[in-house]
Amino acid sequence: MATESPLKDKVVLVVDDEPDVLDTVKEELDMCLVHTAKDYDTALQYLLSYTYDIVILDIMGVNGFELLKTSVTRGFPTVMLTAHALTPEALKKSIKLGAVSFLPKEKISELREFLEDVVLGEGKPVWQKLFDRLGGYFAKRFGPDWKEKDKFFEEFEKELRTSVQS
Repeated sequence: MATESPLKDKVVLVVDDEPDVLDTVKEELDMCLVHTAKDYDTALQYLLSYTYDIVILDIMGVNGFELLKTSVTRGFPTVMLTAHALTPEALKKSIKLGAVSFLPKEKISELREFLEDVVLGEGKPVWQKLFDRLGGYFAKRFGPDWKEKDKFFEEFEKELRTSVQS
């Protein structure tokens, strides 16, 4: 018998300017109560008016980094979901601004698993799991030495390993 998803009955906000992405996320998260917003202003109103278990933000088209700041300030675990801004710089900025995870839209079919990690991790960042799962994908996308090109990622991974050991 399948166990019940830890996402069951969670309240999720999804912000993306592409209606098909919003529809796909709603389908993937059919066990959740999903609010959707297609633009920055609507998303900001939702963030200021409701409480969310998870917030999922696109970066491009909706000013995702500004929304990330608001979401983190409100204490909502926030995941960045992007296609066009899939760069080491966007990943780094997401980490620095307090996102708990960062998912390429190409991997949207795995969204449920990534969000279950967030819920099971009690909303704390799940970067180590993300790098373990998507390390090969990022290396293919960004180049095999993408982490070495920016000391930030080497330091960040060192921090992750240290926090896992303690």
